[in-house]
Amino acid sequence: MGPVKHTPLAGMLVMVVATFIFAVQDAITKSLTTELPVAQIVFVRFVAFALMALFIAHREVGLRSAFVSATPSLQLLRCIIMCAEIALFAYALRFLGIAQMHALFACFPLFVAALSVPLLKEAVGWRRWLAVIIGFIGTLIILRPGTAVFDPYALYPLLGAILYAVYNLLTRRVSRQDSFATSLVYFGGVGAVASGLVAMWQWQLMSGEQMKLLAYLCVTSVIAHMMLMKALQLTEAVVLQPFQYLILPWAILLGYFLFDEKLDTYTIVGALVVVSSGGYVAYREYRLQRRVIQ
Repeated sequence: MGPVKHTPLAGMLVMVVATFIFAVQDAITKSLTTELPVAQIVFVRFVAFALMALFIAHREVGLRSAFVSATPSLQLLRCIIMCAEIALFAYALRFLGIAQMHALFACFPLFVAALSVPLLKEAVGWRRWLAVIIGFIGTLIILRPGTAVFDPYALYPLLGAILYAVYNLLTRRVSRQDSFATSLVYFGGVGAVASGLVAMWQWQLMSGEQMKLLAYLCVTSVIAHMMLMKALQLTEAVVLQPFQYLILPWAILLGYFLFDEKLDTYTIVGALVVVSSGGYVAYREYRLQRRVIQ
């Protein structure tokens, strides 16, 4: 693929559709986790992703070049972390609604900002630190620890958010030396192998309906990631970052219509606090990047 002209509006629209498809993917995953082992679901997803990665790498740089990494240990680490995050997220969907999951997972940009200091040695100003603190207060509003309504399973999406934040930061690290195609191939290949080693011990025969849902899951996963990559071609990542939060209203709608999920007032208020804080962190990063460019 050749260079693509930056068209911010088109990139934003593509990102909006991508977040909806990601939410649909989570709804399908939730339906499957009650019937199939999580490792089996994750393995099938990674196989589909690996095939997509190989196709893109072949077109972009050639397979031989794509498999050569300047940071193989970091690539391996980031991929295993992301594989664990996907499995954890899928497992938590057995016990939590998709809307509640995303209300808590929305704090991951705050973890990215906080962890970028020790992991990447980046400077985080007092405004972003304040936004991080306020965002974590919003998370506590959702969790309500120490009360009768506290659900220990709600800690799973929080742990998933931490893992996803570390994955994002490690991806930044490896992208300084490795091509996008290399990171893509490692992600698909390592994820398929890691999840396959677990899935082989838990594999169970699938019904026709389950195989159909898994096929839908693979299709939505590939389409969503392709659209995300297209959005990143059309628009800067820092511009698109706030649009990632659109998955939350999509999850609320799908959870309501497909699973009869309802969010209480505390969860809604907490989610608004978390999203507002994360949005401000994204805005500050955008301003700082613009300042560097100028």
